[in-house]
Amino acid sequence: MDRLQGLLDAVVAISREVELPAVLHRIVTTAMDLVGARYGALGVLDESGDRLEQFIADGLSEQERAELSGTDLPLGRGVLGHLIRHPQPLRLDNIPGHPSSAGFPPGHPHLRTLLGVAINVRGKIYGDLYLSERNDGQPFDVHDENVVVALASAAGIAIENVRLFERIRVAAEQFQRRLLPTLPDLRPYTAAAIYRPAAKPSQLGGDWYDAIPLPDNVVAVVIGDVVGHDLQAAAAMASTRNMLRALLFDRGNPPGAVLAQLDRTLQAITNNPVTTTTLARIEPDGPGWRLHWSTAGHVPPLLIAPEGHAEYLFAEPGLPLGVDPEQPRPDHSRSLPPGATVVFFTDGLIEHPRHSIDESLAELIDLATVSAALPLQEFVEALADHHPSDGHDDMAILALRTPPA
Repeated sequence: MDRLQGLLDAVVAISREVELPAVLHRIVTTAMDLVGARYGALGVLDESGDRLEQFIADGLSEQERAELSGTDLPLGRGVLGHLIRHPQPLRLDNIPGHPSSAGFPPGHPHLRTLLGVAINVRGKIYGDLYLSERNDGQPFDVHDENVVVALASAAGIAIENVRLFERIRVAAEQFQRRLLPTLPDLRPYTAAAIYRPAAKPSQLGGDWYDAIPLPDNVVAVVIGDVVGHDLQAAAAMASTRNMLRALLFDRGNPPGAVLAQLDRTLQAITNNPVTTTTLARIEPDGPGWRLHWSTAGHVPPLLIAPEGHAEYLFAEPGLPLGVDPEQPRPDHSRSLPPGATVVFFTDGLIEHPRHSIDESLAELIDLATVSAALPLQEFVEALADHHPSDGHDDMAILALRTPPA
């Protein structure tokens, strides 16, 4: 009963993993625990099925690893190759005495016992699980074989599930990216944007950005975040972005009025979730430039002066879209010097459950100050790579730089 409970616990532990390397390593360690083996390994076959392309090993001491540091990974010859060619469970009390044994490479621990079991994925041999040297010094018995065979069966399902999960994650990320625009030519401004999906696989997100050039060297910039992580959030993001694009071509309205019209339109013809957004317009203003913006419950933009000083443009945020379309939308304005950079981002860049928002904002401003001299695309990549959040949410960043003097 203890062994059965251990097997069930092992299956649950393997099934929790969502990344293939973690699944493969977990299969090895749980198999070792189940039979009390000192050494364990999983050899993954290549496409031909004739040799190993991966070898995940556990149980080696630091000294043993150091002695094997210059040795190539096993390719599937000797006794390992026998199991590849004959994928039935294999128990050996004396490895060197087996007809297929080819000995061990220099520095390899001299192993005596072996329990080998093939792992099938969708009817095809995926790889072989190898265990050696029980901790009690006894050879592997039929009970060890039975429990490892059962584990291998569950491992094949777990491997297939995580590969399917990976395909779904990749498809979801590709779908999300196709919904986001490629930034147009915004001259005389320069701009760069980046989107990063959430760390949790297969989640669609509602983050988006957009930039639209308007006549007379005016550019409109928007960043937003639809609440939710599903297909509805992604669809709502696309419809909101498209509606906003249409409204932006009426240059007579300030950003607050545009957001108010967008809110009323969404309320009338959609059931979209609550959305936060910042809409900005940057235009020539004498020798410099002027930023007009309105925020619907969104995090403030970050302004970086040409000499590197950075500050957040805190202002009345307004309510998110979808809460009360009758509430007024406050407008804000700020002059921008030549060579200034304005960074718009979503809260996925800064949210961390163990840090306050103020701490994360301070960390982001330090990062932005250090990276401000980089070319704009490298700048947004640096923010996305070294962000202060825990990565549980997707993130979008759009940075726009005014022309130099």
